[in-house]
Amino acid sequence: MPGTLPDRCGTYSIGGHEITRLGLGTAQMSESGVWSHPEDAAEAKRVLREAVDLGVNLIDVAESSGPFDYEELIAQSLSPFPDDLLLMIKGGLLRTPQGEWEPLPRPSFLRKQIETRLWYLKLDRIPLFQLHGFSPHAPIADQLGLLTELQREGKIGRIGLAEVTLAELREAREHADIATVQAEYNLVDRAADPLVDYAESVGIGFIPWLPLATGTLATVDGPVAATARRRGVSPAQIALAWLLNRSPAMLPTPGTLSVRHLAENVAAADIRLTVAEVADLDRVVPRP
Repeated sequence: MPGTLPDRCGTYSIGGHEITRLGLGTAQMSESGVWSHPEDAAEAKRVLREAVDLGVNLIDVAESSGPFDYEELIAQSLSPFPDDLLLMIKGGLLRTPQGEWEPLPRPSFLRKQIETRLWYLKLDRIPLFQLHGFSPHAPIADQLGLLTELQREGKIGRIGLAEVTLAELREAREHADIATVQAEYNLVDRAADPLVDYAESVGIGFIPWLPLATGTLATVDGPVAATARRRGVSPAQIALAWLLNRSPAMLPTPGTLSVRHLAENVAAADIRLTVAEVADLDRVVPRP
């Protein structure tokens, strides 16, 4: 296959760090997709190592995947880390005994969470830390103030946000330099369109959560199946190609626990959708 992965799908600069626009998420490596141990740790390590070998250099880890299992898994798989690898660690929530997620009650809790993640990763600095939504218990300025303080201490590199509104993102930019924003976004759920457009306009990378709509877009009878059949590719590849076409700031991080599916996802970088194909997909799944 001609060219390296960055050549094939393009790159995006995050604070001067050139990121290949197709990354890897870790949520699909867990037993239940949320707050559970890796289903197959050995295979997860294979996927992580193969992803890096293929040219992936953005790896997305959230606290909702499991209790530090994935930081430990990444350290075991990839340490010493390649110089061009950007680890994106998402935090800022607590899991209750009832299995619910709540924002951290105080910014000081966030400091402890970040320091614990550094210990598991065996790193001195988290390259990109994404705050998983703002807590209602403290002003936005205070929460970002802690993150900029941790930046000055060298414990985090860049600051990102997840699950925020456009108004919150605008306010956040008054207090910190925001590198990335993450929200649920895919062909069948485009409620975050305004966030995508704003992120692109101000140079913020947009990371779509659930890029394959929890598998809906990967099925053989789903909304992109006809386009996939005409192209002779998988529906998942069309869904990822659509995201890459949507905006140059789009940075999908599809997850998998299969080296085969990883290779399939990466091959989406070679699909160039035509204007007619994009229009056809918009007819099948119209904008809200």
